[in-house]
Amino acid sequence: MSNILNSLSKVKQGDVILSVRDIKKTFIEGGQPLHILRGGGFDLHRGEIIALVGQSGSGKSTLLQCVGLLDKPSAGSIIIGGTSVQKMDEDMRTKIRRNKIGFVYQKHNLLSDFTALENVMLPMLANGMDENLARAHAVKLLKAANVAHRASHVPGEMSGGEQQRTAVARALANNPDILLADEPTGSLDPQHAGAVFDLLLDLVRKNKMAMLFVTHDMNLAARADRKITINNGVVK
Repeated sequence: MSNILNSLSKVKQGDVILSVRDIKKTFIEGGQPLHILRGGGFDLHRGEIIALVGQSGSGKSTLLQCVGLLDKPSAGSIIIGGTSVQKMDEDMRTKIRRNKIGFVYQKHNLLSDFTALENVMLPMLANGMDENLARAHAVKLLKAANVAHRASHVPGEMSGGEQQRTAVARALANNPDILLADEPTGSLDPQHAGAVFDLLLDLVRKNKMAMLFVTHDMNLAARADRKITINNGVVK
């Protein structure tokens, strides 16, 4: 396991950090196969930002779930940091997901009974980090996300934009190599959406991560380095 994590940490700027080939995903619905992903693929390089676009129901979120190791494709290959995901057992998948992949969802998914600071600390504590170190790093992330003044507030006491900025800080807690974002501003009004997306791009660039984000907003997609689409289930 440590060899896989080490190989990821050695991936340099511009190198391929995520490779998807001939990916397919089929669900069974009412006893009949439902083919969501039908093939195709792409490469994501360190330092690159890619927008994933396509019609509603085309399989964008399904693709994100697969490359984020939250689900398994029915066929095809996913290679992260030079290592095939298909060779990983569930424990290995969990550790890669926890250490090397950050997630931002359309809804913040913060834990309602925990403060902003505690929500950002939790991924680090789950990774075995000392509590004091986790708290100090969480404070830095909240400052970077322009929401440090809400550190002691629970989500219900924050605005939608503040909640989503806290979710961005949480996604960066374990210094991921890959950030996956599923309509990260979709639940916000245009003013807050723009501010959160600006923050997201800024932090991704500064930390030299790679990001794949799903969006229906072509103005946001235009700010990516490039776009990939899903059309009739084919990624291209």
